Amino acid sequence: MIPLTWSCPLPGGGLAQEYALTFDHGRARRLLVIPALFDEANRLRRFTVEVMRRLDQAGIDTLLPDLPGTNESLQPLHLLEPQDWADAMAAAARLFEATHVLAIRGGCLLTPPGVPALHYAPAKAPAILRQMLRARTLAAREAGREETREGLMTLALAEGIELAGYRLGAEFVRQFEALTVANKAIEIAQDTIGGSGLWLRAEPGDSAVQADALAAVVMVALA
Repeated sequence: MIPLTWSCPLPGGGLAQEYALTFDHGRARRLLVIPALFDEANRLRRFTVEVMRRLDQAGIDTLLPDLPGTNESLQPLHLLEPQDWADAMAAAARLFEATHVLAIRGGCLLTPPGVPALHYAPAKAPAILRQMLRARTLAAREAGREETREGLMTLALAEGIELAGYRLGAEFVRQFEALTVANKAIEIAQDTIGGSGLWLRAEPGDSAVQADALAAVVMVALA
């Protein structure tokens, strides 16, 4: 596994250097991995890398790029829009010369057009927002504050909001809520993998059994 930087387009032009984790040996099958979004990305990070490790052992190159404004990125997330994320993933697919895409959960909303894709347990944008709003209301209640999902959404659309540690601008929230999966893909349901989704756990976790199962499905699809 090798961390590297890649040239990511900036809103309005220009390039920024973003980080990516790769298993890249210049092989014929090259898989762009689009991570889950927000707090689910943290819960699934180790699992995602373990799937990549298994694919590497099967002779498949993989690249897991940071989304702009997340992880080590220096781009200000509150100034970005969902299209900036989609543009970044399209640029990563071109730069990496990806032959296929594996998108995970909310990452399925960012699949570049024109590249054969697999979607693992795709999540809908409104459901992702609802989950993060609910988590904030529960945290507020524990701190003795009263917040409602409706009130927070009104605030988010007017001024932006911080959810799950991510500062989102109002335009980001407005556009993200309307996102849909625009590109056809092979869908991999959690039932196919077995067990409950690791994104449902309170803390980041891993499952060798699930990593084996997802990697096996991807290998068959790319064969």
